[in-house]
Amino acid sequence: MVSVPDDAVTDLAARLAPRLLLLRAVAAEGNLTRAAEIAGVPQPTATRWLSGLGAALGVPVAARRGRGIILTRAGERLAAAAARALAEVERGCREALDEADPERGSVALGFLHTMGGVRVPELLRAFRADHPDVRFTLTQGAHGDLLQLVRDGSVDLVLTAPLPPTDHEFAAVALARQPLVATVPSGHRLAGRRRVALTELAGEQFVGLKSGFGLRQITDRLCAEAGFTPTLAFEGEEADTVRGLVAAGLGVALLPLAEPTTPPGTVELTLSPRAHRTIGFVWAQQRPMAPAAQAFRDFAVRHSQRAGEGKT
Repeated sequence: MVSVPDDAVTDLAARLAPRLLLLRAVAAEGNLTRAAEIAGVPQPTATRWLSGLGAALGVPVAARRGRGIILTRAGERLAAAAARALAEVERGCREALDEADPERGSVALGFLHTMGGVRVPELLRAFRADHPDVRFTLTQGAHGDLLQLVRDGSVDLVLTAPLPPTDHEFAAVALARQPLVATVPSGHRLAGRRRVALTELAGEQFVGLKSGFGLRQITDRLCAEAGFTPTLAFEGEEADTVRGLVAAGLGVALLPLAEPTTPPGTVELTLSPRAHRTIGFVWAQQRPMAPAAQAFRDFAVRHSQRAGEGKT
């Protein structure tokens, strides 16, 4: 990993805490001229700063020794504290400079549980192949919770569905249309079919995600459009759990196509008419995005476009 140049860190720290930098330099150099150069100020200014610190303390912080300069006992203690403080400031400066670099920054990414098995890992692997030094903090959650993380500034962007309206609060970009299917137990009366109308499931017991999950919102909307309200026998928080409940014969579900393959004990039936959900990135409209997060978002858009072209 390429590190931020030390001189860039020192320059930034000097802007934030020049008097601390001067004290540390005096302790290290024993020469006011060199210390002033390190602090980036004229020697008369350095002299005034040291005098001002002594006046504020009520005791001198430096004294002449021949052609050089030494710190008094009070000055040594203050310089030691200044060195510790500057080390922490410089650490923060290094991290801040890293964040400003799209090749070394970090990305706080949120995504739905249904995308953690294959889609997100594949996207991260492809991105890290070209940007190996970018760091990620990953958070999974329900659709509503993810949008709240965007509002709070806890994440840079989220991969979710359905996409909210773009307004003063959110911005969004679509990445893919993901087919939704009816998932039934392998022994179900419809398991031998390839296609099913949603109305044919009106009397079935459903299993699904809890309220607040994006997929639950889509399920409720599709069933309402088909003229019925689904009876939820069981509610879970992850698609894999829902598939397990279906395999156990506890109900049917509307889910995205399983990746990479259909789990044992379940059958996936194409819906007629076909249904899908649009997945994409959502971020805060009014908050600047870190360069690394912008690079990742733009990469994901290009990646999805190439994937779409490969299917045509």
